[in-house]
Amino acid sequence: MTRYRSVFISDIHLGTRDCRAELLLDFLRETECDTLYLVGDILDFWQLKRNWFWPESHSTVIQKILRKSRHGTKVVYIEGNHDPVRSFLGKVLEQEGIHFGDIEVAHEWIHRGANGRRYLVLHGDDFDLCLQTLPWLTRAGDFGYSLLLRINQWLCTINRLLGRTSHWSLSRTIKKKVKKVTRFIGEYEGVLSLTAKSRGMDGVICGHIHFPACQEGGEISYLNTGDWVEHGTALVEDFEGQFRIVFWEEPARSGQVVSQGAATEAIGS
Repeated sequence: MTRYRSVFISDIHLGTRDCRAELLLDFLRETECDTLYLVGDILDFWQLKRNWFWPESHSTVIQKILRKSRHGTKVVYIEGNHDPVRSFLGKVLEQEGIHFGDIEVAHEWIHRGANGRRYLVLHGDDFDLCLQTLPWLTRAGDFGYSLLLRINQWLCTINRLLGRTSHWSLSRTIKKKVKKVTRFIGEYEGVLSLTAKSRGMDGVICGHIHFPACQEGGEISYLNTGDWVEHGTALVEDFEGQFRIVFWEEPARSGQVVSQGAATEAIGS
């Protein structure tokens, strides 16, 4: 059991066939923290509306998080574009923050690190220009992304039959090869960093693009939690205020805390 000061996870997409719920459950069982941030797209209302899919493991994830909140872990739920809680609760959530049992829900949050640095925590969809200006294109892209993940499942099945145990992602490989996607990620990081700077923050913590990152050392830190669809990653903060990306391995059932450079190398292998 590893204990952290704070853990940030996002883009679980419960309610989809691509959610790696069992891997996440293993991570949640093996880690403890003072504060757990759910940084958006924990549930996938888009997919649940199209085709209901909810296996027992997805309920177990929810139960595990609720159990942590009842046993002293502060849980903060930041809504994302796939789980727009405000649209279901109307004006109620327009207040600064609403408590649901032991879980606090908000659109964004300010996290104060152990070293006193302040971080703007939000999902990040508000800064996705394509989502804001061409929502129909985003929906089409979401369908294409789901198709890639389905093809990837077939390829992983073939790899397992051939005795290859490493988790390989087709969509992740394509994203690394496409220059437009790389440019979009760079612009996304830049806009969020500028926003955090304009608000007097020392950094920004987000999700949304399914691309883990831990870029510190500059004027503004850019930290992205990654996802539990392709990567199986979490952003963690130790008790000295240092952040790392945890890449949770399967089937070894052990987490590797790595620097961003090493994380990128491991994820791309």
